[in-house]
Amino acid sequence: MENKSAPGQKNNDMWVSKPIYESLPYFYLLVGAVSLGASMYLNHWYWPTICFVVGISTLVGGLVLFLKRRDYRHKDQRGGKNRDV
Repeated sequence: MENKSAPGQKNNDMWVSKPIYESLPYFYLLVGAVSLGASMYLNHWYWPTICFVVGISTLVGGLVLFLKRRDYRHKDQRGGKNRDV
């Protein structure tokens, strides 16, 4: 299944619905916080280390995604390009 567009045209198709796409950074931050909290209370095998690594990586990923989207939208509004957000 190919996603074809005319040459020179930008492909603006979204693969997930807009509410899911917009909530992803918050979901990553929530998963990261829960995982970091779990790493404090779990004490079996390597689970504290696994939860800590997953928690830090998802927190950083969610924060980067949130900040990059905010900066991109802010830059578009500043440049005179009004995007329907």
